[in-house]
Amino acid sequence: MIGTRGYPSYYGGFETAVRKLAPFLADDGWDVTVYGRAGATKPEDPERDLRVHTVVTRGVESKSLSTLSYGLTACLHAFRKKPDVALVMNVANGYFLPLLKVRGIRTLVNVDGIEWDRAKWGRLAKFVFKTGARLTARFADDLVFDSREIERRWNEEFRRDGRFIPYGGDVVASLPVEAGLEHRGYVLAVARFVPENTIPEFLEAAEQIAATHPVVIVGSSGYGGPLDEEAHRLSEANPRVHALGHISDDNRLLALWQHAGVYFHGHSVGGTNPTLVQAMATGTPIVARDTVYNREVLGEGAHLCAPEPTAIADAVLELMADADARAEASAGAAERAARHYTWTSVCADYRDALLRLLRA
Repeated sequence: MIGTRGYPSYYGGFETAVRKLAPFLADDGWDVTVYGRAGATKPEDPERDLRVHTVVTRGVESKSLSTLSYGLTACLHAFRKKPDVALVMNVANGYFLPLLKVRGIRTLVNVDGIEWDRAKWGRLAKFVFKTGARLTARFADDLVFDSREIERRWNEEFRRDGRFIPYGGDVVASLPVEAGLEHRGYVLAVARFVPENTIPEFLEAAEQIAATHPVVIVGSSGYGGPLDEEAHRLSEANPRVHALGHISDDNRLLALWQHAGVYFHGHSVGGTNPTLVQAMATGTPIVARDTVYNREVLGEGAHLCAPEPTAIADAVLELMADADARAEASAGAAERAARHYTWTSVCADYRDALLRLLRA
């Protein structure tokens, strides 16, 4: 497995998928190796499955070069070791797929979202991702799309088919409420601090929401910056705003979702988002930014809003004020997650796709 921060890591969607998939494949008799970065995982992590091999390679730790540099060193290592098949995350690694192909290593590539649409990237980075996507379309043996809309885009733009495999959510037992908060009494946002996740707009809306309800903000940019600074400024200025930064404790994060009155989901360009699916699995009432991706995942009856501070605050406060609507939203989200977004089915689909490549 190439293209994540390592195993077990809690950084993002790819890392969550690998954390679920690697032990699943080990249970099924696979010899699994996950490539990663120094310092991104903890050797003593209780979730670590010792049957999963980990290899740390070198790279440049920066916003613009980390994915490419670590992807290159991981692919060079795999070139020497020659596994039967590689699961590669992110089209940025499309530049290195010819290395694996010439070595006879079959590749299954999760293309992620449409990276060249993301506001956080400049013109050069968008060009790099778009070129990586073209190389992925040419050299990958098979593709994974985490949403039907991403699949449609790839069918139209690159003339490539693949397999629809979304993300899953964990159904958990009752967890304790975070100290200082009340069940269904607060508003939650969980996201990486980048503009396309509607973080600037939510931080502005948080001031209005916090007039009547506590607001809990989980996440960071990973590299610091103005959005991190603004979240902490709000937290220091208003006792109802709690900026908790990045949380790697799964149970704590799951508890925050489980007891939230409303979870705001502002992601706009990433396909099926793991945090949205997880919020659904914990039965959290959700207000989401109105995008084709979020409509696809949430289905009919979703509570959606425009990416504007006033629209966000109005939608969140309206749902917070209606206990019956929140109960209906909670039950509907949990039921939809159980039907369409479980880790058991997701891992089985990945295993079957890898097996098809081996048998080919």
